[in-house]
This record gives sequence, C-alpha cells and structure tokens, in this order.
Amino acid sequence: MAAFPGSWRPKQDNGVALFEQIKLRVVDLADGGSLPAGQRLPAVRALAMELDVAPHTVARAYKELEAAAVVETRGRHGTVVLPRDGRQQQLQEAAAAFAEAARGGGLSLKDAVRLFTAAYEERG
Repeated sequence: MAAFPGSWRPKQDNGVALFEQIKLRVVDLADGGSLPAGQRLPAVRALAMELDVAPHTVARAYKELEAAAVVETRGRHGTVVLPRDGRQQQLQEAAAAFAEAARGGGLSLKDAVRLFTAAYEERG
C-alpha cells in the first residue's frame, strides 16, 4: 500500500463530517494492519493540503484519534500509530453486549444505531 493517505480522499458530500471520515480511515487502516504500530502519520498541515481540507479538520481528527488511543502525538517526532492490542477486543466485546441487549429489548438495528450515536455524541 502507498503511504497514507494514498489515493483515498474524504468525500465532501456524503453527510459524514470530514474529520470523522479521516478518523475512520485511520482506524480502519490501523485495525487492518496497513498502518502498523509506530508508523508516522503526515503532519497536520501537509495532510490538510494533500486532502484539500482545512488544517483544523485534520487536527480534530488527530485529536480524536489520540483520545481513542489509536495514535499518539510525540511533539517534534510527529503523530504515530499505537499498537492495537487488547483495545480492539474490549470494544468488540462491548459492541456485542450492546447488540445483544438491543436485540433482546426488541430494538431494530436502525433504532440501536440511533441510540448508540446519541450516546457517542453526548460523550464526545
């Protein structure tokens, strides 16, 4: 694979905030192993220019990735991908528990997603 972001670009008109698209792309690549632990991500301004978005958009994505323990900013050494070890397993278990509770409570997938989204945004 080419260096991040490669040919990928966020879509301006898909209804998902640009910072969220960037964040989700990094998470997907890190989870899939295409962005291995220790991989340095482009600087905020460089990535913003490459993706044709505002620097604060990339900065917010990086900030949220850091809060989620996906990346770590190391000052002059840049932003690097962290190991994905047990964190992913914990999140999968929590997601499975939520899905089971939602299904047991008679919720549709759409309603369960709506509940999750509201809770996620409330705490974000």
